Amino acid sequence: MKVLVTGASGMLGRQTALALATRGDDVTVLQRHPSGLPLREVLADVADRDAMSYAARGQDAVVHLAAKVNVTGRWADYERANVQGTASVVQACRAAGVSRLVHVSSPSVAHAGAALVGVGAEAADPPRARGHYARSKAYAEQIALGADGDALAVVAIRPHLVWGPGDTQLVGRLVERARSGRLPIIGSGAALIDSTYVTNAVDALVAALDRCRQAHGEALVVSNGEPRPVGELIADICRAGGAPVPTRHLPYPAAALAGALVDAVWATRLALPFNGSPGDPPLTRFLAEQLSTAHWFDQRRTRELLGWSPAVTLEQGLAELAASLRVT
Repeated sequence: MKVLVTGASGMLGRQTALALATRGDDVTVLQRHPSGLPLREVLADVADRDAMSYAARGQDAVVHLAAKVNVTGRWADYERANVQGTASVVQACRAAGVSRLVHVSSPSVAHAGAALVGVGAEAADPPRARGHYARSKAYAEQIALGADGDALAVVAIRPHLVWGPGDTQLVGRLVERARSGRLPIIGSGAALIDSTYVTNAVDALVAALDRCRQAHGEALVVSNGEPRPVGELIADICRAGGAPVPTRHLPYPAAALAGALVDAVWATRLALPFNGSPGDPPLTRFLAEQLSTAHWFDQRRTRELLGWSPAVTLEQGLAELAASLRVT
């Protein structure tokens, strides 16, 4: 197929584009900055409708990963990248006669703060979603799935906590903070958390592209299906990165209060009229909730519709991560 991949500068987008090209698909990537990939490239903002229309011409399918994923920021930035960006992708697909769209979403679109224990992909709920990222992705998923029909088959894939070699979001931040002694365990560390090794997430997106017609109109959660206590998972990633395992615990009420205060401070700093960003905060209320609340999912519907199952276990993934970090 001729496939357009948006957001190929990120770990998951990059590896998805390479996997599609390796199997013989004609791949074009679109993102704001050069990806360094040996593929046809369009440098543009995904919310730029003219650029998206140009990139989508002649394509059979689109895998849409481009998004603002930071833990903090201005609502206008999330709304432009995630909501307007997805609307731009949908419009471009319709105008160009693209027949398949795989929209990459997040389980956070259906998370209202309570534990998610053995659930499937519940409906995206923007008003109850926690924080700008989750809310904007919830609106984006509704836009994408709202475009599903006979001419354009759409499936939304929600990979949960994707990590692996080259990950600067989860792995990079955990290792850096553990090395500097700024990584407490929120609460007891016993909440069961599912995650997804990057190779498995890539395989799921490729399967979704191939089975888009069978799975169209659905939102599907993707994970390794190996929930572990969050404290244990963090410790495993720190060991793989050669960082000390955190032992200090911060009670959830204190973490939630600290996160709320940090949210207020960062919101004030973001509103100041200066160039640049204050960077990522040490903690937010959303992160405190995520690191102390159970999140694991029923994978039966996903595996049935996609004909997919994880090929790499957590232990194998951790070994690959450790080997990659030793090399670098």
